[in-house]
Amino acid sequence: MQEARSPKEVVSPAPRLARRLGLFDATMLVMGGIIGSGIFMNPSVVANQVHSPVLILGAWLLGGLAALAGAFVYAELASLRPDVGGQYAYLREAFHPAVAFIFGWALLLVTQTGGMAAVAITFARYFSELTHPPVPDWLIASAALAFLTVINCFGVRAGSTLQSTLMVLKIAAIALLVIVGAIAAKESNLLGSPPAASPATQDSIPSFGAAMIPVLFAYGGWQTTNFIAGEINNPRKNLPYGLLLGVIGVAILYLSVNLVCIMVLGAKALALTTTPATEVMRQALGERGVIIIALGITISTLGFLSQGMLTAPRVYFAMAEDKLFFRSVATIHPTTRVPIVAIAIQGILAIIITLSGKYEQILNYVVSTDFIFFGLTATTIFVFRRRLAGNGEIDAFRTPGHPFTTLFFIAVCWLVVLSTIYTYPVNSAIGIGIMLTGIPVYFYWSRKKS
Repeated sequence: MQEARSPKEVVSPAPRLARRLGLFDATMLVMGGIIGSGIFMNPSVVANQVHSPVLILGAWLLGGLAALAGAFVYAELASLRPDVGGQYAYLREAFHPAVAFIFGWALLLVTQTGGMAAVAITFARYFSELTHPPVPDWLIASAALAFLTVINCFGVRAGSTLQSTLMVLKIAAIALLVIVGAIAAKESNLLGSPPAASPATQDSIPSFGAAMIPVLFAYGGWQTTNFIAGEINNPRKNLPYGLLLGVIGVAILYLSVNLVCIMVLGAKALALTTTPATEVMRQALGERGVIIIALGITISTLGFLSQGMLTAPRVYFAMAEDKLFFRSVATIHPTTRVPIVAIAIQGILAIIITLSGKYEQILNYVVSTDFIFFGLTATTIFVFRRRLAGNGEIDAFRTPGHPFTTLFFIAVCWLVVLSTIYTYPVNSAIGIGIMLTGIPVYFYWSRKKS
């Protein structure tokens, strides 16, 4: 007869991820994943391509619609498959674990860590302008990444609280820019004045297409909230609503910023400056305004880094749980209930990339790889809908206008990929090459798994 185990011999269940985030947290994560430094700079990049105020605003509106189409698609996916890992889980279940692994591999080595490194460099530049510390930018960028890594190891609630706080400050900075700019325009009798006409030859279809690239880049990032579905309360409801509310909120902010930039600077002057937000604040409040907006951009970039540090490690955690990565990466701290090893690996790699590359190079090889998987993930809706047909599983959010909405989003994503490869072939090849190294690595891990 087998003896009963003593209390000391009872094996405690392994700690699991804790669902501690609600709708507000999800919405702030979505907005935080989108708004970095781009909206403070990209209005001038767009105005360099199209010179009519109507087309400038039209480009930002179209970009918002594309982002909203993507949010609809990812909202349905989140509702159907509220799994840890977001895109990784969708690609694994719809296609093959190899496809999901290559996505996670590219996320770890290219898109997420590379994007965070690029933004960390931007943060360091603005922080240095404000404080003038006797240290180089690379050290400031690395310190910021290390700080956020440590904070997120304390738990999802600690990371989310910091992220939500920074997001509220971001919104306040953008709202201040819009309000102060509108007041300045009104006092200068610019409000409502007709924009100067520009020659029709300057605003061709190719130039509008070129203008859409920085717009779409500025709208990217909302999809990362799906990575953290396993830690959101009632993810079938809160995650889809968080996606939609977040994207709509960002679109309103972006259009407001561009409208104010046009009212204060005019389309021609907007195209000539590389720091439109700074110029608006300078005209409104003088040098004090420059300092205020620099502080706003610094907070915004730090918030973007915080969001990335919170969300993406859940993909590496899911890979490890599938036994396709180092088993230790699936380790969850028993007290904080977060994947501390996955968070640490991402932080260390982002610091290494920060030390080894320049902002422009990093950004170019990130973009082409990122948008490949945006489009590919959207195609999984067709797979899941076909599987669900006839089995009665229909209690989920549905993408309005599907399949046209979905096909529109897929087309936009892959047009961005083609445009980036055409414009920056070398850097794009580097990113895609790193992505493809995931194929032999997958076969190594899959053989080890079996």
